[in-house]
Amino acid sequence: MKRIIAGLLALSLAAFTGTAARADAFEDILKKGVVRIATPLDVPPMGSQNAQREAEGFDIELAGMVAKALGVKLEMQQVTGANRIPFLITNKVDIVISVMGLTPERAKQVMFTAPYADTNLAVFGPKSAKVTSAAELGSLKVAAAKGTTQELGLSAMNPKAQIMRTEDDATAAAAYLSGQAELFATNSLLIPDMQKNNPSKEFELKFAIRRSPAHMGVRMGEHNLVRWLDSFIFFNSMNGELDRLHRKWLGMPMAPLPSL
Repeated sequence: MKRIIAGLLALSLAAFTGTAARADAFEDILKKGVVRIATPLDVPPMGSQNAQREAEGFDIELAGMVAKALGVKLEMQQVTGANRIPFLITNKVDIVISVMGLTPERAKQVMFTAPYADTNLAVFGPKSAKVTSAAELGSLKVAAAKGTTQELGLSAMNPKAQIMRTEDDATAAAAYLSGQAELFATNSLLIPDMQKNNPSKEFELKFAIRRSPAHMGVRMGEHNLVRWLDSFIFFNSMNGELDRLHRKWLGMPMAPLPSL
C-alpha cells in the first residue's frame, strides 16, 4: 500500500513539475521585453509597403498597438498565407496578425483569438466570365494563394476546380492581372485597392466563398497569451480604436463581429 501511495505521489509531483516548468509565451514576452509578431506585406490594405519601402496597413498598425499595450519592443516578421501557421508551430513568432481566417482544421494546430475585423472571401473576374458558383467554373483557371482560406474553401466547394496555387496573394493578383488566370479568389478587402491601381481591369464579384472574420493566432496551449489578446481586442473595440482602424484602412466603420 505504501508503495502504491509513494508511486501516486511521485506521478503527481512529476505532473506538477512538468506543468510548472512549461514555458509560458505571455510571461516570456513580458520578461524579455520583446514580442515577435508576423504580419503580411502582400495583402493591402491589411499589410504592404509604401513608396518609401515602409510597412503599412491595418495588420501592421494593429501589431504596433499590441506591442505598445504590452509595453514591449515590437519585432516584425513578414509572412504569407502559406507560412503563417508553420512560423507559429516552429516558434519563429509569438503572434500572427495576418488577416487569418479560422477553420476547424487550423484550430487543431494553433489557437485563435476573438475576431478583430470582418471580411468576406470571394471569386472575382471580368464581366464576360459567366460564372455564378463554384460548380460553374469549368475550365476557367482561378488564381489563389495556397494555404489561404479562400484556396481551401474553393477546393472544398469544387475539388475539380482549376486552381492556380501561388506562393502569396501578390503573386495570385499578378497572375490575374497578367491574364495567366481568368479569375481571382481573394479577400474582398483587397479589391478596392486593386481597382484603384488597375482601372482597366475588371473585378466583378462572381460568387462568394464564405464570410471569414480575421483572427490573431498563437501557438497551441498558450492560454495566457490568447486570453490577453482577447482582452486587448475587447478593450479596443470598446474605446473605438478598432473602429478607427477600419475607417482608416478599409474605408468603412467596424461592423458587429461574431463571438468566438
